[in-house]
Amino acid sequence: MAEPLTNNQRIAKNTIMLYIRMLLSVVVSLYTSRVVLEVLGVEDYGIYSVVGGVVAMFSFLNSSMAGATSRFLTFEMGKGNQDKLQVTFSSALIIHIAIALIVLLLAETVGLWFLNNKLVIPEERMHAAHWVLQFSVISMLVNFTQVPYNAAIIAHEKMDVYAYVEMLNVFLKLGIVYLLKFGGFDKLILYSFLVLSVTVLIALIYRIYCIRNYEETHFRWFWDLDVIRPMFKFSAYDLFGNMCYTARLQGTNFLLNIFFGAIINAANGISSVVQGTLLSLSSSVITAFKPQIIKSYANQDYNKFNYYINFGAKLSSTLLLIITVPLLLNMQKVLMIWLGQIPEGVLSITRILLVANVFTINSQLLVIGIHASGNVKLHGLCCGWLYLLSLPLIYLLLHLGCDYIVVYYVVASITLLYLVFTIAILFYLVKGFDWLKFILQTFLPQIIVAVIAIVFTYYLVHNSIASDNIRLITDTIVSCFVILVLTVIFLD
Repeated sequence: MAEPLTNNQRIAKNTIMLYIRMLLSVVVSLYTSRVVLEVLGVEDYGIYSVVGGVVAMFSFLNSSMAGATSRFLTFEMGKGNQDKLQVTFSSALIIHIAIALIVLLLAETVGLWFLNNKLVIPEERMHAAHWVLQFSVISMLVNFTQVPYNAAIIAHEKMDVYAYVEMLNVFLKLGIVYLLKFGGFDKLILYSFLVLSVTVLIALIYRIYCIRNYEETHFRWFWDLDVIRPMFKFSAYDLFGNMCYTARLQGTNFLLNIFFGAIINAANGISSVVQGTLLSLSSSVITAFKPQIIKSYANQDYNKFNYYINFGAKLSSTLLLIITVPLLLNMQKVLMIWLGQIPEGVLSITRILLVANVFTINSQLLVIGIHASGNVKLHGLCCGWLYLLSLPLIYLLLHLGCDYIVVYYVVASITLLYLVFTIAILFYLVKGFDWLKFILQTFLPQIIVAVIAIVFTYYLVHNSIASDNIRLITDTIVSCFVILVLTVIFLD
């Protein structure tokens, strides 16, 4: 069934804007992080990271609530119920204000105690560390109360506004780097204050835009338990899944440290940065499909529901493969350019994690479908326990003498199993979901495209060119062409 051209045009425009925004953000972030390290110095940069991390510890309270807010706003917009939409927005804002106050209390008690008694900070820098903590707390409060406004923009599918403001955010943070080079202020305190200033300015821009353009963002005092209760229930089960994933992530890191030491931790950290960067570039376009998936479910239009899930998975996976295939073939060269020296284990770990990205990108689209149903209990519990139970398995394998690389084969296998669980749970919750079509016409063709592109590029180009630099360029061009052609053939 052909979709209306206006919807496809809107999604295409939003996809392009979000992808450009994310690409720009990644490039600038890689540059600014290096310059900030140079200006602040290793010690002050470490203080900023660890003190900011004290506040970030409490962000898990907000992350799941943000997903609930986005889902319920988009759902009511799809139903066309303006009164319920305003009640939902105002209720969400009240909840986020409450969460912000809880975080403020925790940060000024537990966080302050942790800073003064547990963190190892030179005495002469403790004054600056306290300023960093206070500025970080204020930034967190602003970000928490900003969530409903961002959710409203995404629900209205104004991704161009979202992308433009985020690009401004990126350039302002780039400007901070140059301001640090001037003046006789304490660089660490100045940097923390400037980051807070940018956060407040960006939040004001979003809020002014929303208030001027969307009636539902005009705050009214509503305390409707029929709205608040399902939002809390939704976020609670989502929170369990997120906490289990974090436990698996950090638990694996701790086990690697116990059995192999800090060298493999460093390799794990670098590989995770590469994996996360590539995944963020491709998964950013998923945001463009989220409103349409949820609205299609709200209207019980399962043709559109399946269409957007499959189309989103095809597009995001294609963007992922275009970057991943040449990187897999030229991993050592790219890492040498970036790092100069490649720590032990980075090459093999990164390759496995990049393969696992293909499973993750598909799961992300399907999870939106589960969120659209509003019933996240089964998925949160099943997949949460799946992540947790992987830790004893990893420990057992390492205890039996297995090499560290086995850990990543387990991680990739769990990621694939997570995808299988997600497909099954989505079909259980939404009978209109065509799971067989997704597997046969969307997921399996992605694997075929990836394998053919790698084999074709490796034997035709990669093996026949001596120069590393020329090989990197030709591999990228050829693999991109092959992937696009195969995508048209297999994923049409």
